[in-house]
Amino acid sequence: MPQYALICRDAPGVLERRMAARADHMAGLKTEKAADRIVDGGAILNDKGEMVGSVVLCQFDSRADLDAYLEREVYAREGVWGDIEILPMRFVDWPKLMAG
Repeated sequence: MPQYALICRDAPGVLERRMAARADHMAGLKTEKAADRIVDGGAILNDKGEMVGSVVLCQFDSRADLDAYLEREVYAREGVWGDIEILPMRFVDWPKLMAG
């Protein structure tokens, strides 16, 4: 299954919009995590501790499925994320690493 790191930088001046959409964003993450598509993630913070973006580690059956996720993700849909960098990657196989 293809794995990705998403580096999502907020558009300028969207902190209020981000906070207004946060409950929907978190609900969506919960759904995606339950389906084993979101692995981990969190907010990118500025020097003041304010949220200015997100990092999402995820896996989807195809790039088309990732694109479909971004279409339903409220931060992407509502323009909170101004720039989304999609990096293909391979996650560490922790059980294998820790067993060896």
